[in-house]
Amino acid sequence: MYKNQFDKDTNIYDAYMFYGQCDYLIEQYALKTAKQLASGDDIQKIYFDEYKFKDCSNFLAQSSLFSASNILFIKTAKKIPKKDVDALIALCKTNPDSYVIFCCVGETDFKTMSKSFTKKNNSCEVVFYQPFDNEAIQILNNISQEKNIQIDINALQYLYSMHQKDLSLCVNDLNKLAILNKPIDISTINSQCFGMGSVNLDQFFLNLFSGKNINNDLYTLLEEGMNEIALVTQTTTFIQQLFNINTYLKLFGDLNIREIWGYNLPKPIAQSRANIAIKYSTNQISDMLNFFLTLELELKTKTTLDQNSYTQASFRKFSATLR
Repeated sequence: MYKNQFDKDTNIYDAYMFYGQCDYLIEQYALKTAKQLASGDDIQKIYFDEYKFKDCSNFLAQSSLFSASNILFIKTAKKIPKKDVDALIALCKTNPDSYVIFCCVGETDFKTMSKSFTKKNNSCEVVFYQPFDNEAIQILNNISQEKNIQIDINALQYLYSMHQKDLSLCVNDLNKLAILNKPIDISTINSQCFGMGSVNLDQFFLNLFSGKNINNDLYTLLEEGMNEIALVTQTTTFIQQLFNINTYLKLFGDLNIREIWGYNLPKPIAQSRANIAIKYSTNQISDMLNFFLTLELELKTKTTLDQNSYTQASFRKFSATLR
């Protein structure tokens, strides 16, 4: 079933499977369901490679001696064999004290696994799609209010766009920003997010696309814990912004911040990016985008790569072409 159908469903099932395109919502719904079933009791949580069928089946088969129920929460990025899933669901059906919740995240296609969850065996599967932008911003706004973060909608839209519409990354940064205990604007996000390291990522991109030497900053970013794939995807986002600015300026001739970004961005930040965007042709920006999309694919698929060294070498190669 879909998220909106599940929201209205009052039935209690023996087994649940949450999967789809939005890891944040998948995990939130899976944890919320587990807590509701547990009613204050402990939840047995199994994460990724910790999964062992024998341990899980033994847990679900036992009588609940010290609590009202046995709640098993399995978070996985890989498909679990069908025979395992069917057996775990069957154990919950025969043992009224037991429930199992599968939290399926990542890029794996879990659709075939979802076929084990049917009304016949009193189980359900819930698929999540990427939320509409206004829905995602409302989710972030609600979280901000819960954490007493003073942040306006424009800043939330900027954060969401910066993280390529990944709610999990946005929420992680909101947790960091809550510590500051002060009003948050776009400038604060630029200076404080991405691990709060010594290198400002936005300035790193400005230097990179201005043709300046970025070798030391690149090394520092990665040494301070910046994930290689995350750095590449953020670079791709920056290039997409350059493309939007370049195209808009060619069509209309003026820098309309709200029209280009969809929200108000501080004028100095917008102008600095516009100054870079007009330096390049549409074809050049397209080549840049293809370069980093190819790099991202290589980092995700070539498992034998030394990701740190390869990323540094690729950025340096790219940087040299702009001088």
